[in-house]
Amino acid sequence: MAETRDLSDIGRDILFAARNSLYMSFPYLDVALCALPFLPGGGATVSLATDGAALYYDASWLSERYLRSAVLTNRAYLHVIFHCMLRHIGKARGKMPELWDLACDAAVEALLEELDEYPVISEGFVPQKRHFLARVSSEMKVVTAEGVYRYLLRHPLPDYERAALQRAFQVDDHGLWDPQNQDQQREREEQDRKWQDISGKTQTAMETSHATEATGGESVLEQVRAAVRNDVDYRAFLRRFAAPREIMQVDGDAFDYIFYTYGLQLYGNLPLVEPPETKEEKRIEDLVIAIDTSMSTSGELVREFLACTYAILRSTETFTRKVNIRILQCDDQVRRDDAIRDLSELKDYMEHFQLHGGSATDFRPVFAHIEALEKAGAFTSLRGLIFFTDGMGVYPKKRPHYETAFVLLEEPPLSIRMPAWATKLVLGEGGLKRTHEELEELLGDVVDFDELPRT
Repeated sequence: MAETRDLSDIGRDILFAARNSLYMSFPYLDVALCALPFLPGGGATVSLATDGAALYYDASWLSERYLRSAVLTNRAYLHVIFHCMLRHIGKARGKMPELWDLACDAAVEALLEELDEYPVISEGFVPQKRHFLARVSSEMKVVTAEGVYRYLLRHPLPDYERAALQRAFQVDDHGLWDPQNQDQQREREEQDRKWQDISGKTQTAMETSHATEATGGESVLEQVRAAVRNDVDYRAFLRRFAAPREIMQVDGDAFDYIFYTYGLQLYGNLPLVEPPETKEEKRIEDLVIAIDTSMSTSGELVREFLACTYAILRSTETFTRKVNIRILQCDDQVRRDDAIRDLSELKDYMEHFQLHGGSATDFRPVFAHIEALEKAGAFTSLRGLIFFTDGMGVYPKKRPHYETAFVLLEEPPLSIRMPAWATKLVLGEGGLKRTHEELEELLGDVVDFDELPRT
């Protein structure tokens, strides 16, 4: 028993030594480096593990790694801290675990590669890591876990290659990331908020000091900015496509209650002014929603986007009783065109929705289809087109007369050049899910898809 306790103490001393060494090289990470208490065991059966609240360690593994090289221990410690700072734990829900774990490890190791000139964490050249990171970084400005995850979805790897990469990148155990019940889910959300705050403090410290001038400092700052960036309000964005119209409703803002009550006081029951019976509000009427159903677009993401958009459209302040919305499904051609005229049709459409497509992506047929609809008189005054896509496809060269917005969950690869006339909204999965959950709680009957079949 004493031997086990002594070994645990040795493991704790090793972590303290690693933390001190890292602080000397990266003082701007002081808050993050000290945020996790050290606990033996826990979920760390063979290495290190964290749930965002503590750092669990296997003393035998830690001692063996330290004897091989103190640098390996320092690197493993910082690897775990970066997972927390970049909020990989809080974003794991709803992802494919084998791909998300690899994506998170690759994103952290890419960041550590930028800091490799520091002797305290310098690992040296590892060909397998470098080659994969070179492939990934050619498609994105900043290598993030979300970007790598979707890269892996777009470019499926053979099982043997994925397993080899997992072995090359894996440092810690991610077994504590996935909550097993509602209580653990709430704990993960609380820890995620804590680490967002820590990352925000780190960002401030780096921006107000000369930290970004040091080797790799700019890369760390870019990753931290991505981690603390507030998600875009999709509801506010969708209102841009609403047109002003007069509705039958008392306009309290334009009504002067002083003259109304004065008249009642002066004449008994005769007000001097009556409240206006109509008011002007912006409502969505003519609109086209296009859904990229190519193989590179995940069905899970389409499901979340549709459920969120449906909830926004049926909210009373945005959606009129009679509308003219066309929902297009498309890849390299328009696969389906559904006309929505009122709330009941929209609800029926969402309840019986099926995904059509699966080929490459070409945006041009959608614009040609909309042009044909306009010539046929399908729209009175088309406000715009909302295109949910990964951004990778062939764009039309000519700008349409209506506003066009491409809703993305991440920045498109560097090789893709979006036209200057297109509005780009990088929504982020967190913003999409949170908006959906908030509206579901508010409205109470938002459609939830258990399965999204592709035909």
